[in-house]
Amino acid sequence: MQVLVRDNNVEQALRVLKKKLQREGVFREMKARSAFEKPSEKRAREKAEAIRRQRKLARKQMQREGLLPAPKKAVRPR
Repeated sequence: MQVLVRDNNVEQALRVLKKKLQREGVFREMKARSAFEKPSEKRAREKAEAIRRQRKLARKQMQREGLLPAPKKAVRPR
């Protein structure tokens, strides 16, 4: 992973790096590896993640088919 530092602005580069790491799931994985996870907890977590993915996929499919309204886009003032 690579982040470019522009105009010696290290703070901005750190923010970009943190965002990239978060998108990749590095922080979540570090937290999971910090302590032992029982096999039953692992199964429950993976099952919950699978259910969440399926619901998200179904929601997107219904939005494409016009059965659900599309989410409103947030307007960010700059």
